Amino acid sequence: MNRKQFKRAVAALRYRHETLILRRNPPLAGGNGVFRRHKYPVLTAEHTPLFWRYDFDFERNPHLMERLGVNAAFNSGAVEFDGRIALVARVEGADRKSFFAVAESPNGIDRFRFRDYPITMPETDDPDVNVYDMRVTRHEDGWIYGVFCTERRDPKASPGDQSSAVAQAGIARTRDLERWERLDDLKSPSPQQRNVVLHPEFVGGKYAFYTRPMDEFISTGSGGGIGFGLSDSIEHAVIREETIIDPKLYHTVNEVKNGQGPAPIKTSEGWLHLAHGVRNTAAGLRYVLYLLMTDLNDLTKVIRRPGGYFLAPEGEERVGDVSNVVFSNGWVAKADGRVFIYYGSSDTRTHVATTTVEKLLDYCRNTPPDPLRSAACVSQRNEMIRRNLEILKKKR
Repeated sequence: MNRKQFKRAVAALRYRHETLILRRNPPLAGGNGVFRRHKYPVLTAEHTPLFWRYDFDFERNPHLMERLGVNAAFNSGAVEFDGRIALVARVEGADRKSFFAVAESPNGIDRFRFRDYPITMPETDDPDVNVYDMRVTRHEDGWIYGVFCTERRDPKASPGDQSSAVAQAGIARTRDLERWERLDDLKSPSPQQRNVVLHPEFVGGKYAFYTRPMDEFISTGSGGGIGFGLSDSIEHAVIREETIIDPKLYHTVNEVKNGQGPAPIKTSEGWLHLAHGVRNTAAGLRYVLYLLMTDLNDLTKVIRRPGGYFLAPEGEERVGDVSNVVFSNGWVAKADGRVFIYYGSSDTRTHVATTTVEKLLDYCRNTPPDPLRSAACVSQRNEMIRRNLEILKKKR
């Protein structure tokens, strides 16, 4: 194409991109009464700025090709910042490397726009090969912390094995989501760590973490479950003892593994936790989200554990790079009680579901726990059926 055609093609790209960014995202009808999904994903690869992907110099790119492709934008941490909702997204390039980037919205539902540059995350003395899935916590010490998975090739792997890795928890902090200070990676008794989350308050003057101990990169092995531990320092975080507060259980939504999602929300009745659970199927692993609550004063004490999943992949959400997966590491509770839940689907895109603290508490308070046996589950359901039929009879 000539220069004139090139300029027209760039203008057409920019128009389509701006139309996507400004698209409204209405709630979907129906649902289960606990939350509402919204029609469109809030972030996809196409939401990333065009100037991240295309070289707009005619001499260097006369055919207007993508030079640095973006594959996905998913598993976003979330925080309210300067009156807006900011997502710290996991953006994956066509080269499989993930990086973090901030996208902001005036309402938390649509019009998410990425900042001009991705986050320049400092490296430690042992450089990360890949980083992903940041949990963002506004801590009472005044900093905003990001805790994320840092992945490096397993030094024990054979020369022909290029997939074995070691995962640990990287820690960084910021005040503006722009400049990040990298701290030491978390040290714990577990060989590997993923899904580590910083609690927003001090516990006995210490920094509190939710962990997920693992023996291997993919399989939890003898580890697993949502753990809890304390560290004297955040700059050099060391957990010497992990307590499992939510174990994986046979034939449940978290039979293979589970992990804390975002940092919990503090309520008058306890801490609200959003977690992911994984079970095995003939088609592979299935990831869903579930809720639980812990005591306000004893974070290791689970006080409510509604049975089953809270949110599972549906429709388009089931299809992507890693199918049949929903995963959340970000939610925001507004001062007016509204809650925005951000979840990735199939390692490809980011969605939002909206609800309220009141509804989440009702769900946790009144949804019975999993009785763990088929016969007991039928008995539980029959009891609700009996009560409902009596109510319906009275209304005739």
